[in-house]
Amino acid sequence: MTLDRSRRRWFTGGAAFGAAWALGLRSGFGAAPPKIEGPMTQGGLLFGHAEPGSRVWLDGASIMVSPAGEFLLGFNRDAPPEAKVRIEHGDHSVEERTLAIAQRSYEEQRINGLPQNTVTPNAEEQAKIAADQEKINAARVTQSTVAWYAHGFDWPALGPISGVYGSVRILNGVPRNPHYGVDIAAPEGAPVRSPADGIVRLAETGMLLTGGTVIIEHGLGLTSILIHMSAVLAHPGLFVAKGTQIGRIGHTGRATGPHCHWGMNWRDVKLDAQLLVPPMPASAAMLSSPKAPAATGE
Repeated sequence: MTLDRSRRRWFTGGAAFGAAWALGLRSGFGAAPPKIEGPMTQGGLLFGHAEPGSRVWLDGASIMVSPAGEFLLGFNRDAPPEAKVRIEHGDHSVEERTLAIAQRSYEEQRINGLPQNTVTPNAEEQAKIAADQEKINAARVTQSTVAWYAHGFDWPALGPISGVYGSVRILNGVPRNPHYGVDIAAPEGAPVRSPADGIVRLAETGMLLTGGTVIIEHGLGLTSILIHMSAVLAHPGLFVAKGTQIGRIGHTGRATGPHCHWGMNWRDVKLDAQLLVPPMPASAAMLSSPKAPAATGE
């Protein structure tokens, strides 16, 4: 896999958030060593490559490998300090390594002014939330063996960052789940674009917590979710290249103002999407736009 320059920025970063494994242990077999690159940290996603036909395990769980030998490894918000990777090559030789996963601290964020029914929903609203979540879960079931993500990632919207991954959220004074995404404040109606190549697996309006919602599969179990949109301009099954407009900024669902919430999952692991892109352009980060944190049903 050829890595896009937008991803290489953190592959060469500091020890905590940028690391690479290319041990050369396979030289005796006349084959290239496996490589694992990316931010080895809570919320991080690692990009791996091994010989075609290799098998990979992370902490004992089997990992999907593409026909070309590409694979992904993801770590959730509270991942422990160590992870064990096992690679079995086509000749049945095995490599095992323990990865050091950097531990992070997370801020607390208090958000007031949310519609109260999205914070403490009644029974009917709880049923609607559960039905919406079933649709979201179903959209993430498909795991294609094509590495569409190989062309790299970019911001789905431009504007000030108003919410970050992992923060503990107090909504209308009520403690709730951590925030599993990055929020980008932007004007109502501004474009929301696909952050990477992939296939649209869900395109819905009217979800109680997430409003206008699109899920894009990027391959090997990696998905993006873009929510709170005022308009959805995509449909399930549509292939979208990085930068394709899929909707418009809004504040539908549980939100206090117009913004784009971008979350990423690898299988059922919730990732920090902000680790996959360059810093927000200074011109966009300084735009005058209301701070608009949100809290999803994710």
